[in-house]
Amino acid sequence: MADEAELREQLIDAFEDADYPVSSPMDLVPALPNGPGTKFESGDFSMTAMELNTKASGDFPYENVDSLVDDLIAELNEQGEL
Repeated sequence: MADEAELREQLIDAFEDADYPVSSPMDLVPALPNGPGTKFESGDFSMTAMELNTKASGDFPYENVDSLVDDLIAELNEQGEL
């Protein structure tokens, strides 16, 4: 089982340096340490940024990292990924 707090921290670390506001997933790519291949892992959860983009629809634009990560975590929970 994934540790939501650990995953949240990883997502914040990966996306916090994006140039906010962001209007699309492509605006986030430059902030990622390994580009779209950046991997987020916790417990039995493992997903790259590219896979995450296909799972989460996102409600762009995002004004800050916290609102982005809140939506990502909520969508992953809704889809039973966490």
